[in-house]
Amino acid sequence: MGHGLGAERAHGLEPFARAFAGAGLAALTFDYRHLGESGGEPRRIISPRKQVEDYRAALRFGRGRDELDRERIGLWGTSFSGGHVLEVAASGEEGIRAVVSQIPFTSGWASTLAYPLRYHLRAIALGLADRVAGWLGRGPVMAPLTSESGFAVLASPDSHPGYGQMMGPNAPPPRPVAARVFLEILGYHPGRRASRVRAPTLVVVAEADAICPPGATRRAARRLPRGEVASFPMGHFDPYTGEWFQRVSRVETAFLARHLAPEAG
Repeated sequence: MGHGLGAERAHGLEPFARAFAGAGLAALTFDYRHLGESGGEPRRIISPRKQVEDYRAALRFGRGRDELDRERIGLWGTSFSGGHVLEVAASGEEGIRAVVSQIPFTSGWASTLAYPLRYHLRAIALGLADRVAGWLGRGPVMAPLTSESGFAVLASPDSHPGYGQMMGPNAPPPRPVAARVFLEILGYHPGRRASRVRAPTLVVVAEADAICPPGATRRAARRLPRGEVASFPMGHFDPYTGEWFQRVSRVETAFLARHLAPEAG
């Protein structure tokens, strides 16, 4: 189980993990490199390529545990990592029996075009400045992950309050991230590989999603050979708490139990 863009495993993954464990499933959550409790310098770097590599490393760790069944593995990702699990499953990793892609990032262009032109000009300029700083051996140029008002990586109206709600009432404000993520997002399109995912895959759609457009999510879901869609009239940050968490986690738990239970074959 990996989290979304700039988020750490402490930011709302535990309730999902406990729900899955309550159904008899072992749940492994992890932080991507440069984030949370994982290593990697400089901090707060976000790279889709590296995060997909980290997801594969987590799989290798899980397969090495004698108490776990390496032939019955489920992948779970949300938001940015909802795209990562499609990438990992599409590459033919062994033992993958089920995939949950929750409110997934499927298209860099679709997510980028959700914001106005003036946003893109500033984002690209800041991203290029960060790239140049890296080439010169300097520290990263940072960008706010969310903001109460104004420019941020996640700039939809619900991003700042939603991120805070996801992190919990006593958590500090979201920390900034290296601005090169603006450029990384443009070239990342995990939904294009959906047709190569052979495992049963549940795609959870937020119908009012202002970050990962539901139209792009549905197009990716239609490419899945064994795809299922669960659609809810919620926003991008709603699945982590309250009634929406209860509803979404029940559907996901039932799906994973159905495909990972021993009697599933």
